[in-house]
Formats: sequence, structure tokens, C-alpha cells
Amino acid sequence: MKNSTVLFLTLSLTTVLFIGCKTKTVEPPYDNPLAPGQLALRKITDPTLIPEFNFNPKDLSKAIDFSLDYLSKPSSQKYYPYGAITHDQTVQSLKEFQNILSTSQNAQDFNNLIRQKFDVYESVGCDNEGTVLFTGYYTPIFEGSFTPGGKFLYPLYKQPADLAKGPDGEILGRKNPDGSTSEYPPRRVIEKSGMLRGTELVWLGDPFEVYIAHVQGSAKIKLPDGKIVTIGYAANNGHEYVSIARELVKDNKIAADEISLGAMIDYFKKNKDQVEPYVLRNPRFVFFREEQGSPRGSLNVPVTPMRTIATDKSIFPRGGLAYVATNLPQIRGTAIENAEYGDFALDQDTGGAIRAAGRCDVYMGVGSLAGKLAGKTYQEGRLYYLFLKQAN
Repeated sequence: MKNSTVLFLTLSLTTVLFIGCKTKTVEPPYDNPLAPGQLALRKITDPTLIPEFNFNPKDLSKAIDFSLDYLSKPSSQKYYPYGAITHDQTVQSLKEFQNILSTSQNAQDFNNLIRQKFDVYESVGCDNEGTVLFTGYYTPIFEGSFTPGGKFLYPLYKQPADLAKGPDGEILGRKNPDGSTSEYPPRRVIEKSGMLRGTELVWLGDPFEVYIAHVQGSAKIKLPDGKIVTIGYAANNGHEYVSIARELVKDNKIAADEISLGAMIDYFKKNKDQVEPYVLRNPRFVFFREEQGSPRGSLNVPVTPMRTIATDKSIFPRGGLAYVATNLPQIRGTAIENAEYGDFALDQDTGGAIRAAGRCDVYMGVGSLAGKLAGKTYQEGRLYYLFLKQAN
């Protein structure tokens, strides 16, 4: 996940590991901040600008249930109203959409009911014209052990006792003996000082796998006895994320049109001595915890492949029903090809590198294939949200 509760994030907490739009040499600033007082969403008032929605019920109702579970918690109410959209309106929107999903006979019937009952909003994007950059994240599967030894020498750490967090999980810094807080040390200091010794959670067999877990925010760990456990995001040290992919491209280690997770793994397998120098360039450090069941997002509900997105939770409605319209890598026989994509998702996660209205991360699932899909996701598109119309 992303820098999330998988706060990731996407670790939630997302947290872009990859760069490189192969068709562009100059990119717009996708992380452009909103103007003061501006909302990330605006209502579409011209019906001709509302897309034709894909009618694909697979796993959608289940993902909606997870958002409803989050919204049933009293703590969720403090994030509403979102503009004029109330907490109750968001809940009723999800429930009515589930009803339409279960009773629609075909795509035309489905779209007619959506247009009749829902207002459609669109992200203003990075340029106030709706441009959103979509990237992907996933949950890797690694071999590991709860005890060090053999090849398992590279730890993931628990959240340290001296890390101060706010009521919403925000990182406040390091708790000092006098009760004050100060900046938590960056990755270089943490790793070089050994200050976390004794708080290891699990040990992996490759240092770059540790870093991948940091970026993705969660992992499945296959233990020596064959048991598989889930490791999820707990917190980070509060420092800004620096993309190692960009650093490799900047240093001409991997060409910009060839950068991907696979290319990075191949590079570091051939250049094991380069893992530490590059990883230390990213000051952000992630802490983990063992979780039961599926990986969870920043709303502390399970994330669903292709049904969960990670956005900037300071500007988008938590748990809301969204629609992704872009091109995404899809499996075509034995190949992975980019193809037009449009489908519903729930806004249930947060990304460490997902900032502002021009960024969105799509959760691709668990394992190596999901990793390949995530690594090939870097496309502009449109991001919509749906809320029930209110009586005038």
C-alpha cells in the first residue's frame, strides 16, 4: 500500500517508485497545489461532459462495503462536509449506487439511472482542466523470517516508541524527554546509527526488497515454514519522499524510457554495492506492523485490486465513489499492453508521493504480476466522483 495505514500509503502509503512517460519529454507539474480555498472537485453542469460509465459489477459492491464500514465510524464525520457534500450524503450515495448496481439489467439502464440520480464531479487536476496522472501500486510477496540468520539479514522495523503522531496519524516528529518534539532523523541517520536495533519486525533476504516494501507500504512475507503473513504500514519518519527511479535516470544508470521496477531490480542485482548509496538518497523511512488478512489502506479497511485508489486525503473525500478514466496496462494473452480503461473505484488510501489534485494511484493487487502492471502504469486521464443529487 501506500504511506498509509497502509498511510500509502500508500505507504498508501503510494509513493511513486517509477517515472518516465515515454511519449513526453516535458511533463506538467502534476503536484501543483490548489489555490487557497479551492476544492479539488467541481460539479459537471454540462451533461455532455459526463462520461459513459462502464457497467462492471465485479468486486465493486464488496469495495463499497469497505467504504461504508469506514464511514460508519464516528471519526469519519470530522472530514465532512466536503464543500457542500455532507457525510450522510456520501453514505447514501454509496448505498444507492449499490442498489443501482444490483438492479440494473444492462449498461444503458445503469447509465440512465446514474444520470438521473447522481451529480458527477471531476477533479480539477494539475492544470485546472482535469488532467490527472495515474500511477500504480501493489503488494509484493517476499521470502522472510521473524528471526535473522542465513540470507535474512535486512530488517523491516516496527514503529519506534519515540515517534509522535497526531490524532489523524500525521507525523509530528520525535518525542523528546521534556515533552517537546523535534524532527525525526532521516533515513541515513536511522540506518547508519543503528538507533532502531531491537525493534525489528521481520527480516528479508535482499536490501532492495526492503526498499520496495517501504515504497509500496505493505508486503506479504512467506516464512520458512511456508506460512504467509501480511506486513502493513504503521508510520513514517515525516520526511519527504525522494524517487530513487529519478535518481537513477539523472545519473544515466537507466534510460528514462526504460525505467521500471523490473529495470531497477535488474540493475541492483548486477550492482549490489549501489543499493545502499541510492536508497540513502531518500530520507523517508517507513515503519511496519503485522496485520491480519488483506492489506489495508489509510482508512484502515482492506484494499481491493483495481477498486481502491490512493489520493491526497487532505483534498479529496474519504471513502468516496470515484470513476477512473485513463489508459492502464492490461493483460492480453501473454503480453501486457496499454489499453483504454474506465471503471469505478473507492477512494480508500493515501500515497506518500500522491500530492494535490493532479495525482492518483491505482491499487493493482498482490504479487509479481500486479507489480508488473503497477510498474507500467504512468498515464494521464480523468478522475470523477459521484454523489446523490439533493432536493432543491
